[in-house]
Amino acid sequence: MDIYTIGFTKKNAETFFGFIKQENVKTLLDVRLNNISQLAGFAKRDDLKFFLKELCGAEYIHTPELAPTKEILNAYKKGNMSWEIYEDKFLNLMAQRNIEKIVKPTILEHGCLLCSEHEPHLCHRRLVVDYLNENSDLDLKVKHLY
Repeated sequence: MDIYTIGFTKKNAETFFGFIKQENVKTLLDVRLNNISQLAGFAKRDDLKFFLKELCGAEYIHTPELAPTKEILNAYKKGNMSWEIYEDKFLNLMAQRNIEKIVKPTILEHGCLLCSEHEPHLCHRRLVVDYLNENSDLDLKVKHLY
């Protein structure tokens, strides 16, 4: 099953929506805790939902169950937690939430996980895909768009 991930930082709207359209993304799964921040520009919830539909024919779904808690995220952002500890805490959180039972495979097929980080290696969107590949019957073939 093909799945994508994308971060909106370091991209203008043309590049961002170009990636989504080029890969024929069907559903954008917003895995951010805060999807209405003024800092998000074109990636604010309501604007993003409109642009996805109009420009790409894609649906928008906010999936906060695939986001870290505010406590985990803030500790990492402030430098009070290493990436390794963050990763461990987030993987345990996904296990506690049983995300493999919550997330419907139909929204993952040609879906794209959205976060703010430009690159996926130090972002929880990559961890979500890794977790689902290890803890479900899904065979997600991921392509990171950046």
